[in-house]
Amino acid sequence: MKTSFPIVGMHCASCASLIEKKLKKTPGVTAAAVNYGSEQAVVEGDTTVTPSVLSSAVSDIGYKAIFSDDPTVKDQAKTSELRLLQRKVVVSTTLTILILIGSLPHMLPGYFMYLELPAWVLLLLTLPVQFWAGRDFYLATWSGLKNRAASMDTLITIGTSAAFGYSLAITLLGPQMTTWGFPKTLYFDVASVVVTLILLGRVLEARAKAHTGDAIKKLLHLSAKTARVVRDGRETDIPIENVKVGDIIRVRPGEKIPVDGKITDGFSGIDESMITGESIPVEKKAGDMVIGATINKTGTFLFVATKVGSATMLSQIIRMVGEAQSSRAPIARLADTVSSYFVPIVLMLGVATFIVWFDTGTFIQAFTNMIAVLIIACPCAMGLATPTAIMVGTGKGAEHGILIKNAESLEIANKITVAVFDKTGTLTQGKPVVTDIVPPSVLPIAAALEKGSEHSLAAAILEKAGDQALAPVTKFKAVPGVGISGVIRGKEYVFGKPKQAYPDMEQQGKTVMELTQKGKTLGIIAVADTLKPEAKETVAHLESMGVTVWMVTGDNQRTARAIAKQAGITNVLAGVLPDQKAQNINQLKKNGHVVAFVGDGINDAPALAAATVGIAMGTGTDVAIESAGITLLNKNLTSVISAIKLSRATLSIIKQNLFWAFGYNVILIPVAMGVLYPVAGIFLNPALAAFAMAASSISVVTNSLRLKTVKLS
Repeated sequence: MKTSFPIVGMHCASCASLIEKKLKKTPGVTAAAVNYGSEQAVVEGDTTVTPSVLSSAVSDIGYKAIFSDDPTVKDQAKTSELRLLQRKVVVSTTLTILILIGSLPHMLPGYFMYLELPAWVLLLLTLPVQFWAGRDFYLATWSGLKNRAASMDTLITIGTSAAFGYSLAITLLGPQMTTWGFPKTLYFDVASVVVTLILLGRVLEARAKAHTGDAIKKLLHLSAKTARVVRDGRETDIPIENVKVGDIIRVRPGEKIPVDGKITDGFSGIDESMITGESIPVEKKAGDMVIGATINKTGTFLFVATKVGSATMLSQIIRMVGEAQSSRAPIARLADTVSSYFVPIVLMLGVATFIVWFDTGTFIQAFTNMIAVLIIACPCAMGLATPTAIMVGTGKGAEHGILIKNAESLEIANKITVAVFDKTGTLTQGKPVVTDIVPPSVLPIAAALEKGSEHSLAAAILEKAGDQALAPVTKFKAVPGVGISGVIRGKEYVFGKPKQAYPDMEQQGKTVMELTQKGKTLGIIAVADTLKPEAKETVAHLESMGVTVWMVTGDNQRTARAIAKQAGITNVLAGVLPDQKAQNINQLKKNGHVVAFVGDGINDAPALAAATVGIAMGTGTDVAIESAGITLLNKNLTSVISAIKLSRATLSIIKQNLFWAFGYNVILIPVAMGVLYPVAGIFLNPALAAFAMAASSISVVTNSLRLKTVKLS
């Protein structure tokens, strides 16, 4: 059993790691993953792992798990948390300003002596900052200690408590402390500034992170609120939650379609851009499927509900995007590994800094540098580097009809070297259409004959004939291996297998049928599964990106070669059975290629699963979509290019984030330790360290948000 739920209260990657460890130790849990960026947990376990058990495990270590079918509950909890944080920032900022002004004589002697506040007043001003505004630091540190783990909050707690504790001792035991050789220096300003700046950084980070989940929020607001259901001959508006499978629903122009279903009466043009990204309305008639949350543009129609609640396509999309945003990309493992060892190493570095400077310099230098090291070394930026980019990237994809199942698929798509396309329904339209009629006068006769036929090509001919009146047919019969025959207006016609070859058309993959009367050929009609208009452009673009394109099909060699030639594909595998498709994919992988397979049918499922990245057309079967890592909700093949572009852009942002996050710590920790003092006389003030730490996290989130501006088409 797999359960996904949001968690409120995390402040860094170490928090996520702590919760993950706690969940893994919960009886019945077999696997657990907690994502700091999306603030989401995914847990797998047996039937004993209930929401109450998981909620209790999370609350035991100071965080809050949310289990609710209402998606707004998490937003409400986050909003409440953010408001409290903002109040703390306002209060602590006000008090910190007073503390700084009252401490000016210590920092800037002279005329500022008139602003000096007594030590006991500074103590009273600092108390609410340290223990009310900074309360969460202490709670998180205590939770970590109980579970034998350390986090960013541990570093902040130790650093600010050391500054506050020393100042408290000087305030209460001033003369005695100086007698023991301790300098009469107060650090109330350092403690309050650090707490205030870190809280301010969290507010700014929370606001920036809120935009990384914009895609999910947009999807949640797409659904209709009510449905006009026809029951017992009466039309009644009811909440969408009360709609049942089998209900008949009326939709008028301009209204949203409430749930998924099939049109039973009427026709219309429907805007499906929220699903497919295509802005042109799609014509729908009786028998066609409609998707919940799409918009009815013109006509009025009735449809029967086939999927409601969590089974609708919109609900599945929201679930799929949410799970993708909560998953981990392989590139994140390095950051996760470093973060897990980082806090203990920093604690040791802080102690080492104090010892070295106490031995070679003064107590003030040793104490100040130690606090700076503890404050600046927070691994927040590393924890945010990957998940924030994944969240924005998968959300950007969803807006363009590209559903990414997990972060791994998004990352691997960046490395694709070979793209293998299925032919029927992927490169082609997936249904036969009439391509040639010679002469045009044969069409009404052929259509009249085909009206009584069950042949697979009959629908194409009837569709071509349209609404024109067809003559009645008598003595209709099907002749195996030949075609069909019938009498129209006293004349007997035969339509089917040609008596002669038509090499030019056959080489183009067309099926030719002759219309004859008394053995004389009256004309021909050619039918073919035509190439999608954008197929050739897609192939050329992929080749220009360094991706080799293959086509695989169960069709015969002649038809396969004809379609491949039209698409500009030179690598063709024809006459391939479904299991052989997967074998061919595996062979390409053995040759060192990163393979993407693009397909849409049940027979494509093995190949989609075997590929490094499976890409399913959203118009295909549920089996194909389930087997794929990426699903393209629209019919346009250029979305394959967009998916690769999105992957490359996301990986580029992740690498930039990691470079900055690692670089920040590698450069500034030694500075905080005082390595610049012997050559430049520079120490890093703990307040500046707090500002730099907050700025690093915000910069990573802001950089990830740049993905929203990436052009995919």
